[in-house]
Amino acid sequence: MQAYIFVFSSILLGAVGQVLMKLGATKLNMAAATSFFAKLLTMFTQPYIIAGLFCYGLSAVFWIFGLTRLQLSAAYPMVAAGYVIVFILAVFLFKETVSLVKIGGLLMIIMGVIVLAKS
Repeated sequence: MQAYIFVFSSILLGAVGQVLMKLGATKLNMAAATSFFAKLLTMFTQPYIIAGLFCYGLSAVFWIFGLTRLQLSAAYPMVAAGYVIVFILAVFLFKETVSLVKIGGLLMIIMGVIVLAKS
């Protein structure tokens, strides 16, 4: 059970990291940066992007802990749950559109994760 907590924590942190980086990206003024390095500096000094990268790093730590207790073939399909989490967060935070096609795709992902988890 502890392994699944580590894996789910990793997936959740990865999804939160994506949302934080999107928030950071919306606040960037890349036109003001004239060179590639200036653009990188602009990106890596944006607090939301830094927080998102931190979440990714922590996600990797939890993932490794989970992999010490689970087979990769059992753990990796669960990463697809991150797509569902990001979709839900994007709808509520960024007011992204919901369509029947997107909902159908999410349901297929969920069913696939369930099937793989039970096998």
